[in-house]
This record gives sequence, C-alpha cells and structure tokens, in this order.
Amino acid sequence: MNILHISDLHFGPRHWEGDDQLLLEKLNSYHADIVINTGDSTTDGLEDEYAAAGQFLAGLQCKNVISVIGNHDKRNMRSHELFEKYIDDSEIITIPETIKTNKKHLFLNREITKVRKNFTDVNFLKSITVKGHSILIINIDSTELYNDDGFVEKAALNVISEQIKQTTYDLPLLLTHYSILGTDDCPLKNSSTLIDFVQQHKIKYVFCGHTHELELMRTNDLYLDHSFFHFMCGTLSSCNHAKDDNMFLYYQNLGSDNMGLTLVRILLEDGTMRFQEERVL
Repeated sequence: MNILHISDLHFGPRHWEGDDQLLLEKLNSYHADIVINTGDSTTDGLEDEYAAAGQFLAGLQCKNVISVIGNHDKRNMRSHELFEKYIDDSEIITIPETIKTNKKHLFLNREITKVRKNFTDVNFLKSITVKGHSILIINIDSTELYNDDGFVEKAALNVISEQIKQTTYDLPLLLTHYSILGTDDCPLKNSSTLIDFVQQHKIKYVFCGHTHELELMRTNDLYLDHSFFHFMCGTLSSCNHAKDDNMFLYYQNLGSDNMGLTLVRILLEDGTMRFQEERVL
C-alpha cells in the first residue's frame, strides 16, 4: 500500500506563491493508493478558501483522498459545514448533547448561529480495500472552534471506539491534525487521552501536521508493549514563515517489512519551483 501525505495547504492569504498546477502534476506522478491531508486546508475557514482548497484536492488523481480538519479551518462557526461541502463529506460520528463534554463550542445553539448541524467536531471512520487488505482510516478531530490549541473530546473517542470494535479490518491508520507526541506553541492540550486511544486499538501508524515542520518518530511503551510510528508532515504550500518545511511525504509498502519513505521538498528559487527527493527509509 502506497500513501501520499500532504498537510497545511493554507489556501487564503498565507498560501504560497508557487505554481499549484505544477505541484499537482508532481503529486500525481506518485502511485498512491491513498492520499491523506492532515489539516489546515484554509487560513481562516472562509468559504472561498474552502472552495479553493477543495478544487485543488479534486485535482489529485487518486480515488481515496482523506482529509482532516485543522485549527485554521475552524475559525468560522460554519467550518464543519464548509468542510463537509468542499473537502470531505464522510458520515460524521456524533454524540448526544446530553453526554457531559469538556471541549468548548462542541455544540452550537442553532437558534443563535443558524447552522444546520450544531455538532462541530469532524470525526469519522472510513474503510478502504487496498490489494485485498482492509484499511481502517480513523479520523479524529483534535481541534477546537476559535482556538489554536488542540483538544480531543473523550466522550467522542468512547463512541468512536465502540464503532471500531464492531468493524473488521486488517490495518488501522490514525489521522489527526495535532501531534500527539511533539510539543509546540499551540499544542494538543490533552495528548495523553489520544495516546491512550492509540494504545487501546493497537494503532501502529499515526499521521499529523500543524507545525509546518517535519518530524518522524517511533515510540515504544515498555509497560504496555506497544510501539507506533508518528509521522508529522510539513506544509505543502506556505509562505507564512521562512523556516517552514515546504514538503510532502510518500510512503511505499506501508505496513510491510520493506516499507520505504521518501521526503519530497518543494524549493522556490528565483521564481522557479523545483523538487528535491530524499529517501528516509
């Protein structure tokens, strides 16, 4: 199974000055069974930004393109509706308002906001068959409306866990925006809750974005005897900070003993864009 990992497109005022069409051609040159986009497709969650990001993602020539929502995508009370309209319309896993929760703005008052759907988290499961193997994509919303810090709702994780237990699969993959291992100025505040979730379901591969920096890690819990890979992709196209890692990742034969990982850097020099490949594994 081959996976293309992109993140942090930031369509809007922070989008880069590169050639989107040339970038799409490069992305489509890799044979990917699944493309994962780990969030921040927009800058401020505005509808025109969502539309532009959706158009770009539609240009990917892969039938399985899976996206998560990022903190920049949730700067609009209609963000969850716009995400469903332009980015990914997978069936959202919800929880009743009667369940006690800790995430702020998890439910919106429809009478005030006039939104169609008042549950703001975008959590879903998606089963994909690749070469006879069933891959379970677990999409966990680690963002909070109007907040750049991350937070996962444990009550939602409990409902997702019950659905996972009723699902048959060969390999689970976790997609989330925030890192569950790394730290930064705007971290996932209750990362231990998501780490517990990873260990509970024996997830071996976790994919994230958010920091615009490359981070490839493998952790091993000696007590629970569980190890997992943690892949943080840089930004696909950002002009926000000079030291951003403008790049994407290509995983070959993920889940097998002969797995390969290629880092593809995007370089802009004198108005010319070029790509530099680096074999990591």
